[in-house]
Amino acid sequence: MGPPPASGAWRPGDPVGGRRFCAVGDLPLESGEVLPDVVLAYETWGELDADRGNVVLVCHALTGDSHVSGPAGEGHPSPGWWDALVGPGRALDTRRWCVVAVNVLGGCQGSTGPSSTAPDGRPWGSRFPATTVRDQVAAEAALADALGVSAWALVLGGSMGGMRALEWAVDRPERVRRLLVLASCAASSADQIAWSAAQLAAVEGDAGWAGGDYHGAADGEGPHRGLGVARRIAHTTYRSAEELGERFGRAGQPGEDPYRGGRYAVESYLDHHADKLVRRFDAGSYVVLVRAMNGHDVGRGRGDVAAALGRVTATTTVAAVSSDRLYPVRDSEVIAAALPGRPPVRVLESPAGHDGFLVEVEAVGALVRELLAAPGGPAGPVPRLAG
Repeated sequence: MGPPPASGAWRPGDPVGGRRFCAVGDLPLESGEVLPDVVLAYETWGELDADRGNVVLVCHALTGDSHVSGPAGEGHPSPGWWDALVGPGRALDTRRWCVVAVNVLGGCQGSTGPSSTAPDGRPWGSRFPATTVRDQVAAEAALADALGVSAWALVLGGSMGGMRALEWAVDRPERVRRLLVLASCAASSADQIAWSAAQLAAVEGDAGWAGGDYHGAADGEGPHRGLGVARRIAHTTYRSAEELGERFGRAGQPGEDPYRGGRYAVESYLDHHADKLVRRFDAGSYVVLVRAMNGHDVGRGRGDVAAALGRVTATTTVAAVSSDRLYPVRDSEVIAAALPGRPPVRVLESPAGHDGFLVEVEAVGALVRELLAAPGGPAGPVPRLAG
């Protein structure tokens, strides 16, 4: 395998795969700036009903994308990240539901982000404006308008995807009938921001970062080392200490002696995930999206978290992973306690840590089936929150 690319972003001219593209126009941002000529990449599975009332929105996590379901192949370096959840007879049964997944604003798999071409013909790079989770949802709302979807039958997501799902239900309650928030939070904590800060420092401290303007660099010359370190830090928080101990213990990587300069098996595991990420992701997108996650707070400008969540009208399930040390169960309890009806937190018993929302697909599927079988919350005119 050759050196990693300067950016693992999808670029026009690359194989399209299952992507579709929608130009949603100029997007006003929370910062007061306007991001021009925004394009969102998205994928769909299933068919729209005549009244477009059967549409489900799946929101991906930090390094995910719109490829929720389907094999790896041209245009998609990795198989669908929730593949077992979507398809005929699966929890998101495409014989009944039309599933939509969007590559988030600021992402790097076809949607407008730092690796995209700005109106002047050069990559946005360091000029890409700061964006928030609310900006991401505003872009998705523009896509929903373009698709003629007035209300989602269900919005679901985990981690950063859970932030977006929650923001949808708070800011546009009339457009969300059912809501599933997995392994997420109402507002990013100091601990979560601290873990992110180390990752940002790793990326931005790489000489190949070049202030964020590296997209024209040759293979091997971009900030892949810093992005790889960021992935190692992040992936450690995604798994539980118990799972890492059981899987790897203190064993050396086969053929290597840690006492003579070789790696431990757990180091090799992190190296593998770092190398995979730098070949399919963009460091600029990583920085933009991590900063958006750090800024996530549904209560900001809306009184407080309780006041904001009190606006949710969707039939809601909040779920946590028992061993999650990045978004612990108490984060989900804060959400549930402020929602109308105070639904109980559904805890997925798993040793997999934060990644349990991806690993425990059968348990997640059971929650999805249960939620889709329940009556959806009202969809109609609801006064908008300020902020």
